[in-house]
Amino acid sequence: MDYKAAGVDIDAGNETVRRIKALARGTFTPGVLSDIGSFGGLFRLGDSFQDPVLVSSADGVGTKLKIAFMTGRHDTIGADLVNHCVNDIIVQGAEPLFFLDYLATGRLSPDVAEQVLTGIAGACKKNGCALLGGETAEMPGFYADGEYDLAGFIVGAVEKTKIVDGRMIVPGDVLIGFPSSGLHTNGYSLARRIFFELAQWKPDKLVRELGVTLGDALLATHRSYLPVVRPLLERQYVRGIAHITGGGITENLPRVLPEGCAAEIDRRAWSLPPIFRLLQQHGRISDEEMFRTFNMGIGLIVAGAPRDAERIIDAVSLAGEPNAMRIGFVVSGDRTVRYV
Repeated sequence: MDYKAAGVDIDAGNETVRRIKALARGTFTPGVLSDIGSFGGLFRLGDSFQDPVLVSSADGVGTKLKIAFMTGRHDTIGADLVNHCVNDIIVQGAEPLFFLDYLATGRLSPDVAEQVLTGIAGACKKNGCALLGGETAEMPGFYADGEYDLAGFIVGAVEKTKIVDGRMIVPGDVLIGFPSSGLHTNGYSLARRIFFELAQWKPDKLVRELGVTLGDALLATHRSYLPVVRPLLERQYVRGIAHITGGGITENLPRVLPEGCAAEIDRRAWSLPPIFRLLQQHGRISDEEMFRTFNMGIGLIVAGAPRDAERIIDAVSLAGEPNAMRIGFVVSGDRTVRYV
């Protein structure tokens, strides 16, 4: 017996690391002091902060991975992971510094791993975030053949005086929504049940209302909002930011509201994207459940003073987001969301 006979191919692992090195080096920033393959990643914070606070987050992409397995497409899932993590720290005002990934599978395929890591490295580069290291684990008998799990860990930094935590939000503030690119990385367990079991659609079905195949629609990449949020942070226009992930607007917006504040959302302020209408129609889902499960076409919400509302919309339009819109107001209440 040897390790390979037990299911672990060290040569495949070495080949995967060899491919990853080239991808990761393309993301390195001046703060990186180590190379891929070190026991730990070294990063120098530098002198760009006077009183830096580190901001970190860890996440995965959930059962969206199942769509990648069904379609055989693994080039977008890595970008989903990075962008989700980036959004989770920019809501507190942080600039992303470096990223670590964890890829685990039953039998390691260097080709699949390279596709996944190409997506991760590409998104890291776009976000100015170094892919500092990670772990690729081969675990025979733990995962179904052809499947894997994926998780990421991000670290960013923000000047202590510029932390965005929502404490300055007051009743009367305006809520501005930024469009999502689809389901992002949440609600896929329900979406798969509806589309593949109830409707009995296949991933390659061309859906007229979507204009693309179902697989392509479900694999639409989770947006990074860093390019459009950065100018708002620089101008200090925002009082709070919510990333609309699992739990939808209903559960995520209250996370940034201080005591004595609630949110009133006008559902007529934006047009519901077709994929959500199809989910609700085929799943016979209540409005309440839809808004508590999916982002419903709004991936990020910014709270700002009424006097800054137009400045926020103008600034993000110049930064590449012309479709930001007022979707509601902060009102007096107990950290809940009311839809009108």
